[in-house]
Amino acid sequence: MNEQPETGAEDKKKNIVETIQQLGQTSTPSSADSNIHCMTIIGQVEGHIVLPPQNKTTKYEHLIPQLVAAEQNPKIEGILIVLNTVGGDVEAGLAIAEMIASLSKPTVTLVLGGGHSIGVPIAVAGNMSYIAATATMTIHPIRLNGLVIGVPQTFEYLDKMQERVVRFVTQNSKVSEETFKELMFKTGELTRDIGTTVIGSDAVKHGLIDAVGGLGDALKELNRRIAERKSELHSANSTGVYN
Repeated sequence: MNEQPETGAEDKKKNIVETIQQLGQTSTPSSADSNIHCMTIIGQVEGHIVLPPQNKTTKYEHLIPQLVAAEQNPKIEGILIVLNTVGGDVEAGLAIAEMIASLSKPTVTLVLGGGHSIGVPIAVAGNMSYIAATATMTIHPIRLNGLVIGVPQTFEYLDKMQERVVRFVTQNSKVSEETFKELMFKTGELTRDIGTTVIGSDAVKHGLIDAVGGLGDALKELNRRIAERKSELHSANSTGVYN
């Protein structure tokens, strides 16, 4: 009869030790009833090719079901996307960006640390975008890894894929196509590449990101948009008009 309490105590102790090892603390904040879904995009965006196990990756096949579930769940009223990514697979990144841009619920993106390469389209895909003052974004032309066939079709394919990125970014932010391409093809700034690195306020100045801010600013804006959407839906329902 005395074994059960001891087992329970041991399990509790084991759980605390695991929490300390994984998170460095004995308890974690609870967000069980939150109306906001937080989605993180960290490390490298993994697409069709599985990256080595030592790489910190975000798999696009994990994110897309999350976005579908958040869109369908009536308890989720807004989505916060936090980015600290070096970039990755172009098509996977564009797929995630398109999904975010097509959500009907309010979305706010926040760049912390970095939102490089294909992270740029994801960062601008929300209804409102923020960047930390010390965060950076690297804009450069698309590159191909692996076997490259030296034929005109390869360069045409690259050009078309690059245009997809340029079109998406310019349509979902305030940056002009001319400015974005100028940043993309700039020489002399990156030691081993063509392109530009913009920091915090510079990203806002160029029109890539809406504002410099942190987590508090992003959540405040998201809650404002949630309240605004609720008000619009209430007005539509009371007048008998459904969107």
